[in-house]
Amino acid sequence: MHSLSCSREIRRRAVAEEWGVERIVEAIAACCGISRLRAHRLGRGWTLTETISELRVLCRATGLSAPGTNEEQLRAWETSARQPRARTVDLLCRLYATDPAGLGLIGDYRPEDRPAAPATADSCPPPCPPPVTAAPPPAGDSIEVVVDAVRRSVERTLALTTVSATQLEVLDERLLGLRQAYVYTPPTEMLAQLLGDLEEIRTLAEERQPAGVQVRLSEMTALVATLVADALMKLGRVQQAQRWYGTARTAADDSGNCELRARVRAQAAMLPYYYGPLDSAVDLARQARLLNRNRPTATGVLAAAAEARALARRGSADEARAAIRQAQDLFERCRHGQVDDAWAFPERRLYLYLSGTYTYLGAAAQARAAQQQALRLYPGQAGIDPALLRLEEAICLAQERSLAEACELASHTYLQVPAAHRTDILGSRANDVIEMVPLQFRSVRVVRELGEILMLPAGTR
Repeated sequence: MHSLSCSREIRRRAVAEEWGVERIVEAIAACCGISRLRAHRLGRGWTLTETISELRVLCRATGLSAPGTNEEQLRAWETSARQPRARTVDLLCRLYATDPAGLGLIGDYRPEDRPAAPATADSCPPPCPPPVTAAPPPAGDSIEVVVDAVRRSVERTLALTTVSATQLEVLDERLLGLRQAYVYTPPTEMLAQLLGDLEEIRTLAEERQPAGVQVRLSEMTALVATLVADALMKLGRVQQAQRWYGTARTAADDSGNCELRARVRAQAAMLPYYYGPLDSAVDLARQARLLNRNRPTATGVLAAAAEARALARRGSADEARAAIRQAQDLFERCRHGQVDDAWAFPERRLYLYLSGTYTYLGAAAQARAAQQQALRLYPGQAGIDPALLRLEEAICLAQERSLAEACELASHTYLQVPAAHRTDILGSRANDVIEMVPLQFRSVRVVRELGEILMLPAGTR
């Protein structure tokens, strides 16, 4: 109570003598022997609860995301060596209209004999009584008192959380909605939604949370970061996609969730499958398969199917066929998930991967059978997967030297895709058809026309 009564007296004197805020803070800090962070709050006459409220009002007014700070955390920052994160320091500087040095949150190396600040002994309202302290515990009980005090402090720290169970459930529901929308929504539009939700998750994760909550937030981060990477891959932004897949792997590893770690790597294998190098695609898919440990899960199927497809394209036929058998065996024993969930692996996606595998194994009949089975399972609006299947059919035709038919199918398929979905990944697959055409035939009209279509600027093709 000493610091409260002292600060009130200083504020009354400050009003009478028209002190500035900095002088009030200096006086309270010097007189009451408290931190500058606490002196800023007491200098304004705010309680802990009022300060948190003012901080949130500031964030709303400036369009910034509010931190998950609560009264216990603010008290700890004011009275101990604990410090807030850099972003929260910035918000506190905005709130108190000062800088980190003014809050006492960075080192102060000024000499002890520096000129006296406005907050000198005579700044304190006379008299300034000494603080009232509790009598020390009896010697025989001191260790018990200390032990209990430390235990209570630890339990308070463990109880600190800015995320409720309801908030986590709401986030889970929202992420399920994103996973479902991702199947049909153009990647550019999807990116805006994903990044908005990811920023909210990041804000919650940057504050201290109980271990169980932190794990769930890391899992959510890994999932959303993977979808961001996938959207960037579709747009042909290879380097950005690669970095985001790295972020997703870091978050998955941080969560300790073995299946999630495998899933992120299996998803990441798609980037080098479409854009190279193929050895990286094989390596990532194989890492995922080993992490999965042959468990009958959707992730296990994806890992084996991704490895089979990459091995076939690389020319490792025997290994590819072995991986196909493993994928089919795991698929028969696992739950596949909902067809409209980007995080599931339903039957139509298995056929999509089998189509790519058989196409590059040169098994045209099996590839066409897989393509037909998959297309039968896709609805009218299902993103780019049906187009990828038809482009693989065109590659099969090119392998059989039906060059004109292959290029016509590729051109028609590419132009039929809605403009928002007609991204670089489709252009890359359509260009694979041209790559199958021998050099001496690339001047043929249908081949030239396909090349000209792919050279047009985005949005005009």
